[in-house]
Amino acid sequence: MTIEFFETYTWVFWLALILIFVIIEVVTVDFTFLMIALGSVAGLVADLFGINIGFQIIIAAVISVLLLFAVRPPLLRALKRGGDPALSNVDALLGSTGTVVADFTGVAGNVRLANGETWTARLDGHLDSATLRVGDRVVVTAIDGATAVVTPAERTTP
Repeated sequence: MTIEFFETYTWVFWLALILIFVIIEVVTVDFTFLMIALGSVAGLVADLFGINIGFQIIIAAVISVLLLFAVRPPLLRALKRGGDPALSNVDALLGSTGTVVADFTGVAGNVRLANGETWTARLDGHLDSATLRVGDRVVVTAIDGATAVVTPAERTTP
């Protein structure tokens, strides 16, 4: 009687598996469980055509594996292609320009960057002899902790 019950209501188990896999996919967004859910849909369709439960499982497994290796990688590439190209944090500061707001004493001073922030700054290591005065333009070459490492901006002639 238990086997007859299971064979009669196999479609309910397939639907339950599909629902579980879709819920897991919504949480993970990795497309793995989506492919397994689609394989389970193939198993459900096989059940609706009256195919034996053993073959239903094989069909679901084969379709899931095919989808995992054939469809999932392009979907992941498409998902990652639309990433935000805007730089943030330290990466956004590298290469930005600024203006000296306090004369450099030795190799250290203060600069106001193009984003409006004022940073403690020091000259890039190979520029020990450069002098920077208030109003000079600089370019950020690195960030060292809370200090901007700067170099004098190239002066352009009109």
